Amino acid sequence: MQVRSLSPSDVEIATELLRQLGYELSPSEAARRIARVLADKDHYAAVADDNGQVLGLIHAFERAALEKPREAVVQSLVVHNCARKRGIGKVLMAAAHAWARERGLEHVVLHTRIQREDARAFYEHLGYERAATAHLMRKSLMILAE
Repeated sequence: MQVRSLSPSDVEIATELLRQLGYELSPSEAARRIARVLADKDHYAAVADDNGQVLGLIHAFERAALEKPREAVVQSLVVHNCARKRGIGKVLMAAAHAWARERGLEHVVLHTRIQREDARAFYEHLGYERAATAHLMRKSLMILAE
């Protein structure tokens, strides 16, 4: 198995992996998002490829802030449901950590849903610690025509 950069040709499997993570989107929307991420030098997107079969996906980005040093944010990590518990997530996280270190970043942060106990246990096994609990606040900026 190798970790390689996400490619526009991975759109179908990326769409399926994101669906397994709980995010429904069309392949055309996934293709647009992949193109945006790949065009941004502050983003890292990679897949775990086992002889041409993509088994996992990771997306991280560098976040600058005023109140703290720059850090890497793992935006998404998903391993195909047929390949879980085989170390693929650990390998993808190690690749993201290496990317962050190459950029001189000292911290990697991520968010996981409270109900995803298995994900929390996985991250804790990798040495992550719970840093905070928070409420996610969101406002839609979509303007609907009347």
